[in-house]
Amino acid sequence: MDGGIYKYKLFTRSDFSAFWALFTDNLVNLLILTGVCQFVFQMPTEIVFGRIVPGAAIAILAGVGVYTYLAKWAANKQNKDVTALPYGISTPVMFVYLFGVIGPIYWATQDPLLAWQVGIGAGFLGGIIAALGAIVGPYLKRITPRAGMLGTLCGIALVFIGSVPLAEIFEHPIIGFTSLLFILWGLIGRFRLPGGIPAGLLAIGAGTIIAIFLGESKFDVTGIGFYPPVPYFGDLIAGVQYLFANPELFLVLIPVQIYNFIETMNNVESAEAAGDRYPVALCQVTDGAGTMIGALFGSPFPTTVYIGHPAYKRLDAHAGYIVGVAVVISAAAFFGFLSFLSGLIPIAAAAPVLVFVSVSLITNTAWAVKPMHMAAVSFAILPHVSAFLMVKWGSLMNALRSAGVEGLPALGDEGLTAALLMEGAHYEGHLALSQGAIITGLIWGAIVADVIDGRFRMASGFAVAAAVMSSVGIIHSFTLQMPQFDGITIGYLIIGGFLYLYPMVAPKEDLKHRVIVPDEPDFIDDDSPAQQA
Repeated sequence: MDGGIYKYKLFTRSDFSAFWALFTDNLVNLLILTGVCQFVFQMPTEIVFGRIVPGAAIAILAGVGVYTYLAKWAANKQNKDVTALPYGISTPVMFVYLFGVIGPIYWATQDPLLAWQVGIGAGFLGGIIAALGAIVGPYLKRITPRAGMLGTLCGIALVFIGSVPLAEIFEHPIIGFTSLLFILWGLIGRFRLPGGIPAGLLAIGAGTIIAIFLGESKFDVTGIGFYPPVPYFGDLIAGVQYLFANPELFLVLIPVQIYNFIETMNNVESAEAAGDRYPVALCQVTDGAGTMIGALFGSPFPTTVYIGHPAYKRLDAHAGYIVGVAVVISAAAFFGFLSFLSGLIPIAAAAPVLVFVSVSLITNTAWAVKPMHMAAVSFAILPHVSAFLMVKWGSLMNALRSAGVEGLPALGDEGLTAALLMEGAHYEGHLALSQGAIITGLIWGAIVADVIDGRFRMASGFAVAAAVMSSVGIIHSFTLQMPQFDGITIGYLIIGGFLYLYPMVAPKEDLKHRVIVPDEPDFIDDDSPAQQA
């Protein structure tokens, strides 16, 4: 403080360590999406590195500008140092856009240009939907228990951000274990590395050097050049027109963008749990606007506040780390260095950083919620396990077809489903849980947390909301649909009705005293009364 005015430093030495963690996260996403677009959807280099990557860089620059300002604003308002919200391409939504929007268009038409046009059209319209989340976001944040919001993020962190990179490490153990060693030492153990070298930098550097000696890295400079960001109005309009001519694509677009603005809300809540408070509505508008800007400049992929703020907070980062990532990613995108880095840095060298982000989020959640709410967090994780299984089962079937196996039934085939059930693989149940997993996890986490707190009417409200969303296909269904009363919808209504009515007729003694469960840690005071709400 100086004369009553708080001075917030945008750049500190600790930003350097955080930079490498966030840079790795963004870099891995960009490497994945460019690889899929180029080699699966046969998009030419001109589209992948000349349009999509520069467009993504512009979106990241725009969002980082806002979040840097918000960090300074929040620091001045709260009179303390804060960590800026991490920002980039949403990992789960990126996969949905790749294989739920762009992929079907390419496979149906074999036209990579059209697939890209529809992608940016979907991105632009999706950005509008994401920004509209600002209308309901603050209200949802106010009524949703923290355990529900953070628990569903833990599910994503556990299965997608943690376990997948960890598998990559074990597939390339010499590279991966070496990088992981420095992450354990410097980021998880928090010991100072020689010379104060950032652990993320040393991990990636060591893994890359080993990969070079093993012949698993390559120096390919053919893609280096100048790729200026250019707006693509005509292509964007063509993509939007195609979407309106084929409205069934909105059945993928709308639910995933509902997911995206809820993801933003959850990640802002994660930051607040770590001690930094930001306006959720403004963040949702920023993410939507960033996505729209990216689409206009050629990137189909939505941007969002990233999972992982607690990890960067733990590193004592300010705002310099997101500024550094935006500048470096943009330079790599505009001058073609991304294609060079994709050949140079093996994913196994970068994967340990993502494992650290996953572990930090889960650890922070355990500290940020009441001990008795860990049951709600655990419940919120479970739908994401089903989502993970569905992704991997689909990948297995595609791999078998690529290997030349003929006559394979499709996932969902009645005979295959029955055979899977005989083997203990509950395909239909996992399929239902996987559709809208982040919303499902949030809802069940909220129901469990509210029941633990005795807030039965709030728990009932979440169950009824789940029934409504299930009936129209927002959750537990592939597509939106006219309202219908299937078994899952009826099940939610039964839970909602019971939770609302039973406290009205239950003996007061049953609601006043808790029951101690044998062989379980007693996190709940057995004399704590229900908090009827």
